[in-house]
Parts: sequence; C-alpha cells; structure tokens
Amino acid sequence: MEHLKEDKKTKLSEFPDAFEQARIEKGYGEIDDQNDPVTMLLRLKDVRKTAHNWKTFISGAEPGRIVVPSEVHIRDIRQIPFEVDPPEHKSYRDLVEPWFKRPLEEEYQKVLKTIIDELIDEVLTKEQFEVVGDFSLKLQSRALTTLLNVPYKESETWIDWGVHVFRSEDTDLDGGKANILFDYLDEKIEEASKNPGDDLYSLLLSAVVDGKKMTKEEVKGVMILTFAGGRDTVINAVTNSIAYFAEHPNSLKRIAQEPEITGRAVEELVRYFAPLTHMGRVVTEDTQVCEHAIKNDSRVSLCWASANRDSAVFENPNEVVLDRKVNPHVSFGFSTHNCLGATHARQILKILLTSLAEKVNAIEIKDAKENIEEWGEFKRKVGFKNITVSFN
Repeated sequence: MEHLKEDKKTKLSEFPDAFEQARIEKGYGEIDDQNDPVTMLLRLKDVRKTAHNWKTFISGAEPGRIVVPSEVHIRDIRQIPFEVDPPEHKSYRDLVEPWFKRPLEEEYQKVLKTIIDELIDEVLTKEQFEVVGDFSLKLQSRALTTLLNVPYKESETWIDWGVHVFRSEDTDLDGGKANILFDYLDEKIEEASKNPGDDLYSLLLSAVVDGKKMTKEEVKGVMILTFAGGRDTVINAVTNSIAYFAEHPNSLKRIAQEPEITGRAVEELVRYFAPLTHMGRVVTEDTQVCEHAIKNDSRVSLCWASANRDSAVFENPNEVVLDRKVNPHVSFGFSTHNCLGATHARQILKILLTSLAEKVNAIEIKDAKENIEEWGEFKRKVGFKNITVSFN
C-alpha cells in the first residue's frame, strides 16, 4: 500500500509478521547481501542462544560486516563496544554504561519532558504535520543533546541531515552520508580535546581502558555507534506509536486513566514494532542452528522482528496487548550486546506516552506512505516514509 486508501479494514498501525511461515516451517531464511550471504535466524530461542554464544558468533569481525546491509564499503572504523567481543567488550562497556544509565535520573527525565512537551505544544498549533520529519526526527535529535550533554542548538545540525544519517536511501554502497557524520565527529572530537567539558566526547577522550588511554579513533567508534544506533530506531518507534494511538484512541485514554501500565505499554509497542529488523554476527567455526548447517566465516542475522512474534513464546503475538505481563522481547538485543541506548529510548517513549495522554484528545491520520524493507523473500513493514496527522 503506497498511499492511504479508502479501505479501512487494514489499519495503518498493523504491522504484519513477514516471517511467520518461514519461522514455523524451517526457522531460518536466506538473503544475499552484497555477495556476502546472510542466514536469518527467525525463532526466539535460536536468536537468544546465538546472541549468547559470542565465541562462535562474533561481533568483532571486519568493521561493518555484522550490520545488515553490510557497511564494509562505507566505513573502516570499528563501532565500540558494538563490534568488540569479550573480554575487551566488558572494559569498554563498564566505562560507558554509567553514562548511558543517566536517563534513570530525575533531572534527566525533567529535561526530556520539557523537550517532548514543547514539541507536542508546537504541533498542536498546526492543522496537520508530517510525523517523521516534523516530530520524530526533531524529538530524537533534541533528546540526543541530553544524552551527549551538548548544547541544545546542536540538534538543528542533526535535524538538517534528515532521517538517513548513515546510509544513502537508494544504495548501500554510497558513503556520502556517512562521511558527513564522520567529518562532523572529527571536528567535535578535536574541539573537545582542546577544550574539555562535561560532554560524552570529553569523558571518552580522558578515559583509560585496560591501562591505555582511548585513541581518537576509538572515541569516534563510540560516537558513530551513538549517532547511528539510536537514530532510525527511535524515529521508527515514535512514529509507529503515534500511528497506533491514532487508530486506537481508547488505548491513549487508558494510559491517562491507568498510568501504572505505561512501562508495560512501552515494552509492548517496542516488541510489536521492533524498530530494528535484525543484527548480524560472523561465524567462527562450522556449526548448526535449527538443524541448518552454517559454515565458518559466513554471516547470520539475529532477526529481532521475527523473534518478537514467535507464537511459541508470545500469546497473540500479532496483537498489541498494552499491559502484556510476560514480554521477553528482543527489540533491544540480547545478552552481551544488548542496546546501550535502551534506557534513553525507554524514557523517551514513556514520557511521550504520558504527555500524549495528557495533552492530546485524538490523533487523525491524513495521509501515509509505508516504509517496506525487502530481505530476499521477506517484505517487512518497518515504519513510514512519511505520515501526516493532526493532533486534537
């Protein structure tokens, strides 16, 4: 469905499970990615088991190779700690984890609430607005200034980059977009090395890991991950949640009436929409997953989106159950490499739901164009290229 149609039977906020048949019948799918094939693991138990086995399924391969589509042609800098395996991984993780847990602090949440409330108030004055560019991108960028502890005005630069900061929209092989980010980070790292402050750049530049001072390239690796990892994912989660509440107004009223379910509602929306389809690993020895032989030095992907709909684990997996009690979703990854930015993302969504419930009576979708990812035989709706709504 390209544009909004008159047929209302299928809701725009419904995201079909593209992997159901393959998951039930064989447990995996196969895709070619720039002549470096990937076996997609589709069942929750296989995804979790593989994510946990970091010795056989490594992240510390050639930089960019575990990402699907591969980024080996557009970067040679290792993203840290994402593309590092234990025991080194723990050293980096221990350094940055306290910083990325700051969203649990009351003061941090107050700043996020101000950012979100101001943005909602701004769009409430408009007859209609486009959610992806005029709301979600702005929210993600402005919130990121809080995570990095940099001036708010920096968000204007990031908003100007548009939604696709790391990868050109039409090809996986064009590094033009990535170079804009890389040049920007080089400049900011240089500034922080000359005039240290209380931002993330300065913290990293002064850090010692395993007895060695972090290099500028390592600092850049952490920063690339912070920018790239939390951009499309947050934009998708925010946009898709707004589409959901437009078509389920009683759910928004329920958040207002039962604020105690807000945390569970966030987990359920993140499970259902799975803002990131999958993430790869590189195999270090001939092995098997779900009776399927996988060769040494080949690639697998942990398909979070499929695992989150596994009916062997989730009751009514294709429905949004706002107060779902048991919800072992893997939208933020699993085991060693679970998402560093998850605490920040959860707080954004929790505050967003609370503020929408306080300030907005109804959301109406005017027009929409879906964003469909193609992975071999699978066509997966991941969000929207654009969606125009009005807040009342």
